[in-house]
Amino acid sequence: MNEILRPMYLQKLIMRRNNSMIKVITGIRRCGKSYLLFELFYKYLIAEGVNQAEIIRIPLDDEKFDDLLDRKALRQYIDERTAEDRQYYIFLDEIQLVKDFEKLLNGLNRRQNIDVYVTGSNSKFLSTDVLTEFRGRGDEVRVYPLSFSEFITGYSGEEAEAWTDYYTFGGLPVILSFKSDEQKIEYLKNLFHNVYQKDIVERYHLADTEKLERTAMVVASSTGSLTNPLKIARTFLSSGYSGVTDKTVSMYLKYLQEAFLIEKSERYNIKGRKYISTPSKYYFTDVGLRNAYLNFRQQEENHIMENIIYNELRIRGYHVDVGVVEHESRDEAGKRTLNHLEVDFVCNKGSKRYYLQSAFSIPDEKKRMQEKNSLIHVKDMFKKIIVVRDNIKLWRDEDGIVTMGIMEFLLNSESLDL
Repeated sequence: MNEILRPMYLQKLIMRRNNSMIKVITGIRRCGKSYLLFELFYKYLIAEGVNQAEIIRIPLDDEKFDDLLDRKALRQYIDERTAEDRQYYIFLDEIQLVKDFEKLLNGLNRRQNIDVYVTGSNSKFLSTDVLTEFRGRGDEVRVYPLSFSEFITGYSGEEAEAWTDYYTFGGLPVILSFKSDEQKIEYLKNLFHNVYQKDIVERYHLADTEKLERTAMVVASSTGSLTNPLKIARTFLSSGYSGVTDKTVSMYLKYLQEAFLIEKSERYNIKGRKYISTPSKYYFTDVGLRNAYLNFRQQEENHIMENIIYNELRIRGYHVDVGVVEHESRDEAGKRTLNHLEVDFVCNKGSKRYYLQSAFSIPDEKKRMQEKNSLIHVKDMFKKIIVVRDNIKLWRDEDGIVTMGIMEFLLNSESLDL
């Protein structure tokens, strides 16, 4: 397995170096946060001339550092290894293991010659904590599982094989180290049972883990489809589970989002420029975990491809909504009908906007017109793109709509601007 360098995330840390804030590296468990900080950023600092003694790395989940799980003992350890006349970099992995860690970090951050970086996960350190614990002094760097372009740099095989492995087993880095499908399946199943779900159960003191798991399974099975808590609650009812309300489902969905397992994409009325509160789409942060929740059934490549496209857009820093285009049509009798057409992804970042459709295949003209219909009725001048599974040469049609293959989209970081 080749070293995966993750230059985008490394650059984010470089840009935040010595910015007087606590750098908080967040993301789903096992996505590579610790490696990014303790290996890649560490090597960067050394290459920049920082002395090893000026970088203090403490993996708090290592039993060697059990004595430092006390906040005051950890502060003393750091103070003993730092002077006032030199610049230091403090790396703390799994900071949530230290009780009242926010007091420690805010105290360290007051020292002008100390630059603090932390990672955190499990039941005591999820996404919402970043916004509250550091009183405006936290600077979050969100890390995702490997993108396909990162995954393929560590893959020993052909591109087509890499794609199959990626949409089946996802992009958690350790997946690349396993030799057999059985090992990958066992690893992913163990993660969602014994790590991710356990984190949520411990954090929120849940007595009923089965309903949480089934909520995740329903979301996994409806990847790419509009849904809402009421619809999911009705699914429970039809399966013989009584007493599960839409409020309960909303709570479980919130927990899954805070644990970075899923993300919610809301519907946005493009012409009216307003959000539609329900229904929404949910996508898994890692498609391998999505497949594991379903016991590797429902392996529809088209739905998984849509999830991968969503993740790629989020990795590139875009806010992603589901677009709704209102279009009025008339029948032969002149009767008017208001149609609501869907654009899979409305992507925004600053002044940039793109409209994307995920189309697994376009075998004929009828299918092509079907896929571009919603895009044609978006009347602004932002770029419109259809991404297909086939490895085709990028082309732009008479309506200015670009069609590109999934490999072009994923492997070229500038693909949206081609």
